Amino acid sequence: MGQKVVFLDIDGTIFNHEKKIPIATKQAVKQLQENGVIVSIATGRAPFMFENLLEELNISTFVSFNGQYVVHDGEVIHQNPIALNQLEAITEFSIKNNHPLVYQSINDMKSSVSDHPHITEGMESLKREFPIVDSEYYKKHTIFQVLLFNGEEEQAIYENAFDHLRFVRWHQYSCDVMPIIGSKAHGIEQFIQAMEIDWKDTYAFGDGLNDVEMIEKVNMGVAMGNSVDEVKAIANYVTDDVDKDGLSKAMKHLSLIE
Repeated sequence: MGQKVVFLDIDGTIFNHEKKIPIATKQAVKQLQENGVIVSIATGRAPFMFENLLEELNISTFVSFNGQYVVHDGEVIHQNPIALNQLEAITEFSIKNNHPLVYQSINDMKSSVSDHPHITEGMESLKREFPIVDSEYYKKHTIFQVLLFNGEEEQAIYENAFDHLRFVRWHQYSCDVMPIIGSKAHGIEQFIQAMEIDWKDTYAFGDGLNDVEMIEKVNMGVAMGNSVDEVKAIANYVTDDVDKDGLSKAMKHLSLIE
């Protein structure tokens, strides 16, 4: 039997709607680990945003920034930052369009403006404080992802202007910005190749638009009951809502745990 690996999204998959980890989820992750399964986080979040989660669940493998930075047991397996010239271009473009940005590095994130309701609402949804302002942060640090704050109807102007960048919406007022090849699926592929794991032993659980490629890529992709329709449409299996222990129920259904 080959080495199994399970990739878990955070928001809406591990975290319930109150940003808490259900007891059944904690028990399921522990049993997976006891069964010798590699448990990996797969998230759009930056590493510094889920350090406590890694510690609480005793997880040391993760795919972060939607696939741009991959780590296994403390070893960096893959990294794909945004090029400086692209950061400069989107910064200039966003200023002209009055859309603020938040630049994300491995260890921190900084805002391009000191106050904006869209950033406030987006950060509150993540249970985070408004980032400190540093409009030139991207010039001094390696940036793996940018949060662009605008309405969904305004996203297209950026997609048309930047063919080397990818824009994936995660909030009513914000989308993740990453290199064009960026996706959780791409990060997972780098991990699978490095670890020489058979694709038949890969599982992924998610609920959002940034999970679509991941759910398609692995052998068994599971959509949470609270998933957007696009995820449910391509999943191998749709489980219950995160608030109804959907994660642990799916793992039992797939015989990953008892």
